[in-house]
Amino acid sequence: MYPTCSTAHLGLNKTLEAIAGQLAAEVLIPVGTTCCGTAGDRGLLHPELVRSATRDEKAVLDETPADAYLSANRTCEMGLRHATGRPCRPCLA
Repeated sequence: MYPTCSTAHLGLNKTLEAIAGQLAAEVLIPVGTTCCGTAGDRGLLHPELVRSATRDEKAVLDETPADAYLSANRTCEMGLRHATGRPCRPCLA
């Protein structure tokens, strides 16, 4: 699960993790997860921002493959998919 800046600001990360925990045997939030660097649409125009911001998370995901990759923001999902090569999906759909 990849918490977003917005879910962190709203104090929803623990709630999302608890929901995910009810649906999965294990929930991993990669070490270093703070911001995907997409910054609205900036990361789509400048993908190097996202690659730089998600470098630590990508290393964790490369070492620990998962059955699903989830986030709560569409632009974050798109940026993460491009930066990590993982099919990030919405967790609030």
